[in-house]
Order: sequence, then structure tokens, then C-alpha cells
Amino acid sequence: MTKKTSQPKRPRPASTVILAREHEGEVQVFLLRRSGTSGFFPGNYVFPGGTIEPEDHNLELWQRNLDMDLSEVSRRLGGGLGVNEALGFGVAAIRETFEEAGVLLAYRSEGMKDGLEEVCDGRMTIGLSRGWLEALVRSEGWTLALTRLGRWAHWITPELMPYRFDTRFFLVFMPPGQECTPDARETTHGIWINPARGLARNLEGEIPLSPPTLITLHELLPYRDMEAVEKAVEDRVWGEALLPRLIPHSQGPVILEPWDPLYHEEIEIDPKRLVDSILPPGEPFSRVWLHEGIWKPVGV
Repeated sequence: MTKKTSQPKRPRPASTVILAREHEGEVQVFLLRRSGTSGFFPGNYVFPGGTIEPEDHNLELWQRNLDMDLSEVSRRLGGGLGVNEALGFGVAAIRETFEEAGVLLAYRSEGMKDGLEEVCDGRMTIGLSRGWLEALVRSEGWTLALTRLGRWAHWITPELMPYRFDTRFFLVFMPPGQECTPDARETTHGIWINPARGLARNLEGEIPLSPPTLITLHELLPYRDMEAVEKAVEDRVWGEALLPRLIPHSQGPVILEPWDPLYHEEIEIDPKRLVDSILPPGEPFSRVWLHEGIWKPVGV
């Protein structure tokens, strides 16, 4: 009898937002700690984000409430995506950023009272019901600021993980006059941090990072100011989707990134070498290992 093999779960489309700012002469990003009861990287620090909801694709509604026309949506956010698909990722990015971090990438129509403080207060006091963003644009005249979204990366969760996502990572410069605030439900703590310090404190166990967050902070290390980040985002494209490979191991799972030299090979991880292979912050890596509850970069 042929043994049945389980098929990997189909990844759900999702959006993630890297909120960035320049503070005291250095680049910083905003991280949120996921609730310890979360099914996906519980207790880890991540960027705001979440799955796309059906209403995020409501082309008829959103096209009248965007700061760009649909052809611009395809040009700026697409790159292999249809306009409806690109719009869904963009709307989800705006919705999730407010739900998880309290930053609203939208503005009121000209001549109307701002109303941002009232919306932010309502998020914390009475919460946000499903469809809150649709209600905001329909009844209160808000326009979604898709022009603030810059393409950064396209990740797909490894096949062996119980929860899988097909995620577009956007980079957004923190809008002036707003503050980041965790929702105290899905996220329990928020912190602005320089990428180098974030990587160091991950290894120290103080700020445990999810693997995509760890890699993104490493990618941001070369950028010394926001002008350099702006230039990097300006013409950045999605590129090929990044699909890491998860290798179960008795000493903790190891994730191979697509650029690992043995990514396509059958390999065995030597448990005796793992601890000695942990790399310091800033050192290039293609593997991360879950060691004592912390994802750490390791050498080949």
C-alpha cells in the first residue's frame, strides 16, 4: 500500500508593513510583540500585518477612495499582480497597520475636520468591528494613502509550517503627527529600534525576532539614513517570491533561505556544530536555527 503524504497547506495572502523613521540620526523600525497565545510565532517581535480579507478586494468601493488611480495601483504595487490583487494587498496593509499599530495611512477629504484622534481613541476604547475601514471611507470621507506604500519583499512561509502565508512586505515612512500603539490584544508590546540593536538584542534573548523580521533587519543594516532608504525603495520591485525551507531537527528546527548553497540538496544538520555556528549580528547568513526559543543565524 502506498503511504499517503500530506500536502502542504495553501498559503493565505497577507500584507506586512515595515514602519520606518529617522530618530536621533539613525534609522529605526517599529516592532510589535505577538501575544503568547498566537498560533504564529507567539511571543516574537514582528512588523504589523495580517491576512487579506474578502472586502479588501472591493474594487468598486476603494477606487473612489484612493490617492491614486487604478493604473497607478498596478504600476506602483503590482509587478506581476492584477489590479484587484494588488489593491487587496495595499488595502490590507493599511487596515492591518491601524488595527495592530494604531497608525492610519489615510486622510480626510479637503475641508473636513481631521478626526484622527477620535478614530484612534475609538480603536482603544471600543475596539474595531469587522468592516471598520469600509465604514470610515463611506461615511466619513477618508482617503486611503496607497502612495505611502513602497515594495520591499515577497515571502512565502515554509511548506512544513502549520500556518502559511503568501506575504508582501511594504515599507512605509512613519507619517508625521501619529504614534504607534499596540492593540493590547494580538500584540502586547511595541518598540522602535535600530536594526543593528534589534539583531543584537535578539541574540541576547531580549527581543526575540521571527525569522522574516530577523532577515529584514539584516537587509536594512547598510542604510545609514532615511534618504538612503528612500532611494532603495523608490524603484524596488517584488522580484521572485522567497520560499524558505524548514528542516525539522531534534535540537530545534533549522530554516534554509533560498540563497543557501545547499537549499536544493538533501542535507543532514550536525547537532554538534549548531551552537558553534551561531553568527554575530551583521554577519551574512542563509540559515536560522530555533535555539532555546530564539531564532538565531547560523553558518553553513
